Amino acid sequence: MDNALSTAVQMQFMRPRQLEDALRKFPVVYVPFGLIEWHGPQLPLGNDAIKAHAFLVKTAERFGGVVYPPVFFHEGFGREIIDPVVTHLFGQFKLTGARVIIGITGHNIQAQVDMIQQAVDTVCADGECAGFAGWEVTLSEGPESATDHAAKWETSNMMFFYPQFVDMGELPEGEMDDETKKELGIGGIDPSRHASAEVGRRNVELAHEAIGRKAQELLASLPEDKQDFAIEGINPKCWWLV
Repeated sequence: MDNALSTAVQMQFMRPRQLEDALRKFPVVYVPFGLIEWHGPQLPLGNDAIKAHAFLVKTAERFGGVVYPPVFFHEGFGREIIDPVVTHLFGQFKLTGARVIIGITGHNIQAQVDMIQQAVDTVCADGECAGFAGWEVTLSEGPESATDHAAKWETSNMMFFYPQFVDMGELPEGEMDDETKKELGIGGIDPSRHASAEVGRRNVELAHEAIGRKAQELLASLPEDKQDFAIEGINPKCWWLV
């Protein structure tokens, strides 16, 4: 796997016919979530959503479907505010003909997953579509697939996808003890010793495979008459917006 991210599966770059063709082949929309947050001195502030988006682009390249642009907000804004917004967004995907909606957050706390899952459950309650919420490695956690906060795994992911935005020179020389990591806002295994683009590549390979299989399973779980693109087409007679 290389780190190039195809624009052919990213919704913001697609023309109407391309979007319709993609959803007719595999009616799945992937939605990446994250926020602007400190991720050590070596990583970009938008790490979580950028990371989730890249994982999902790789999933769509392999399995099909389309990827919505990164969503930079989180449950900390207040669930009474955010829940209706996310639910409306997912509802618009259903109106656009999608049969499966997968929300993946790179902000790996349970409250963020719960926020996305509630929207999935609400929109899919009528059985017209199916969905799933998780973080990028929910379905592939293990010795070669894990996550953290600005430590080995998140640093490796960014070294693989966006090495130009990672500056390992911002980390102190030598091995970091727990107190140093805490002071730098790093939670997990010392990235200066253990992070690499190769670790990130393997993490992505395992995670995108698991997410793609989940998308296939969710589509197959629907009744046969609910597995196809759900509207006439994407055209001025069947207008939509998300």
